[in-house]
Amino acid sequence: MKNMTPWWIRIPVVFFIVFGLMEYFVDSGDKPAFIAYPIVSGFLVLVLLILIATELIVRSIENVMFQTLPEEAKQKYLEDDSKKFEWKWGKRVYSKLLGSKSIEEEHEIILDHNYDGIQELDNNLPPWWVYLFYAGIIFAVVYLARFHVFNDYDQILEYEQEVAAAKIEIEEYKKTAKGLVDVNTVEVLTDAADIKAGKKIYSTSCVACHIADGGGGIGPNLTDEYWLLGGGIKNVFNTISEGGRDGKGMVAWKQILKPLERAQVASYVLTLQGTTPAAPKEPQGEIWTPEEESK
Repeated sequence: MKNMTPWWIRIPVVFFIVFGLMEYFVDSGDKPAFIAYPIVSGFLVLVLLILIATELIVRSIENVMFQTLPEEAKQKYLEDDSKKFEWKWGKRVYSKLLGSKSIEEEHEIILDHNYDGIQELDNNLPPWWVYLFYAGIIFAVVYLARFHVFNDYDQILEYEQEVAAAKIEIEEYKKTAKGLVDVNTVEVLTDAADIKAGKKIYSTSCVACHIADGGGGIGPNLTDEYWLLGGGIKNVFNTISEGGRDGKGMVAWKQILKPLERAQVASYVLTLQGTTPAAPKEPQGEIWTPEEESK
């Protein structure tokens, strides 16, 4: 019947074991899991309530079993129980919050009801429950006054603010996430690794039409200042993504190459500008200037 470990040790130990497992297995990035995911906080609160409820049930069972003991065994049990180490301050707080009578004092609240030898106790509502009930009433009054009397922000406004904040975060993320570039956010990549990757893609996918040095074959010359669909990183990226002119241009590569790969090969193509190919093809299209991209 005796528990060798006090409840005020068992509950925190088990709770923090569960807490540690949640933090270990839930991928929440730089933030703790219970902050990044509110559902984790709800789960931890549920675990804590279950642990407390389990302790209360165990204590209740222990009391019932205690009542079945003969008087001599009861006395011996109480003597042994009094010798155990106890956190007196914690026990007083626990007893005050629980609001229940000790085994020795239960005779004061026994009712006259008797069902097959089972007697009923007239326990008061636990103070912790009463406090939470009153706190709920206070919260409801404050909530009513704030949102229905003084017309503070509503759910629609809160939603719009959250969406606006999320859009700003997404745009900031896109600025540093090369893999999420599109025709509106793409910029010239200058890192040697990106140019090398672009050259490799060009060598395997573009040389058949544009020749290895960019001088042009089936496709136009990529080394001069003339462009069929516009120059600059945005136009070149868009042409690679969507393909060339209908019926006679190159295929769209957006289903084959990833956004970052398209940005890399577009950046490499721009490095061919002003070079001297071995057999340049005659100019096609119109002269394009960098100023046109900013319009």
